[in-house]
Amino acid sequence: MAINKFGGNWTETKLNILGKYLSAYTTILKKYNFKIAFIDAFAGTGYIENKQNTDENLLFEFEETKEYIKGSAIVALETKPCFDRYIFIDLNKNNLDNLKQIINEKFSNKKDNCIFYNDDANIVLEKLCNKNWQRHRAIVFLDPFGMEVKWQTIESIAKTKAIDLWILFPFGIGVNRLLTNDISKMPSSWEKKLNDIFGTDEWKNTFYKTTVEPSLFGEFEKTRKVTNFNKIAQFYIDRLESIFVGVIDKPMYLCNSRNNPLFLFCFASGNEKGSKTAIKIAKNIMVKEMGLK
Repeated sequence: MAINKFGGNWTETKLNILGKYLSAYTTILKKYNFKIAFIDAFAGTGYIENKQNTDENLLFEFEETKEYIKGSAIVALETKPCFDRYIFIDLNKNNLDNLKQIINEKFSNKKDNCIFYNDDANIVLEKLCNKNWQRHRAIVFLDPFGMEVKWQTIESIAKTKAIDLWILFPFGIGVNRLLTNDISKMPSSWEKKLNDIFGTDEWKNTFYKTTVEPSLFGEFEKTRKVTNFNKIAQFYIDRLESIFVGVIDKPMYLCNSRNNPLFLFCFASGNEKGSKTAIKIAKNIMVKEMGLK
């Protein structure tokens, strides 16, 4: 697995990768008779406060020095050639209002091509994916705060066979923290959340092992956690590969300043004809951005 060791700077790294892919994507797709869209499911305000993590246990406690960098929405709006449509989704109305204001002020020539949804990303994406995609193509960027994205949504994206997907999978700050050492002590709400994000309960067989142990009152079974970050990552990649035509098999680890994994930056392509090219481009961009071979 590729590991980002830049600490807080991983935010810029992921956006640099996204921006370069968007440019390559629109350059290629403009040669064909498709209407192309960028769909940002957690659009935010347009700008991100780039802060350094100072405590691995307090993921959102940062230094006083603040910088603001362009978020995914602005990166997409600045992409050349342009998209035909920009679809921004956010559950927070204030975020969308701020984004609308920025677009009106700085991208007034594109405001008529922007659509805004103040709703749950899963609900909106389900509706969009159920439309006719025969003459349309899109990139969906999923950058959730936690474990909001359900597997059903990922399946709907794959079924269109017309969408490329970039997703930050919260395997460090989300999944791993729900995987209790003893599965019998896992709250039912946590189990449901894991089922929702993986779309199956097979994670139990992969991440846990049942052993028979002796006691004063005879033998008893105990099911304990036997997984690590690599196994969690591989399980999710295997799940993506079960529904998408192409998936980058070595996604990027995004870590905090103490090199503890937070997210897995994954890419998947749903179109049979364009998948090989998409994977090649995405992988090359990721390798160059990370300085890897």
